[in-house]
Amino acid sequence: MLDSTVARQLMVDSQLRARGISDARVLDVMLRVPRHQFIPEAYRDQAYEDHPVPIGDGQTISQPYIVALMLESLRLAPTDRVLEVGTGSGYVTALLAELAAQVFSIERHPALAESARSVLAMLGYTNARVFTGDGTLGLHAHAPFDAILVSAAAPDLPPVLLDQLRESGRMIIPVGSSDSQQLQFIRIVDGQQLVSPRELVRFVPLVPNHE
Repeated sequence: MLDSTVARQLMVDSQLRARGISDARVLDVMLRVPRHQFIPEAYRDQAYEDHPVPIGDGQTISQPYIVALMLESLRLAPTDRVLEVGTGSGYVTALLAELAAQVFSIERHPALAESARSVLAMLGYTNARVFTGDGTLGLHAHAPFDAILVSAAAPDLPPVLLDQLRESGRMIIPVGSSDSQQLQFIRIVDGQQLVSPRELVRFVPLVPNHE
């Protein structure tokens, strides 16, 4: 594998900037955060490649471009409180922790949640908390949030999560079936949900813990 610093630079230049990602803060954090640290050893040589990578429990770490696109859509402020649904490897959690004040992340697979906590602690992130639980319920005790990022596909926009957004809050979420999904960007304006469709994507399904 290339030196990780060189690999990240190539990822940012060829996969992000070249495809129109222009948010300077997003490009900066994706240049700095060591994505390879969040990937199992067996797949680490693929850490900066242009595709999803397995992380265990039937889950994947998303393609870098899709991660950047979701982060750019949220336009996070350094003062924001963010909910992440689907911690996975913890990589996006780390990026969110760099961009926002507080991150509350929830993961349904205990082994993934524990691994993410370990890597985040090793890298020194103190403003991100990882919970094990049902992501479809969000984290009502810590709501409202300025932004919500969902890393799994829901069949419809989930009202429970939308209710945890504050006024002017934003959410980015893949919506659709296993065969057809589209990113949806939602803003809360005067108590109303404004929905904007974005790119077609493919994510693992967002399922409640009882399924």
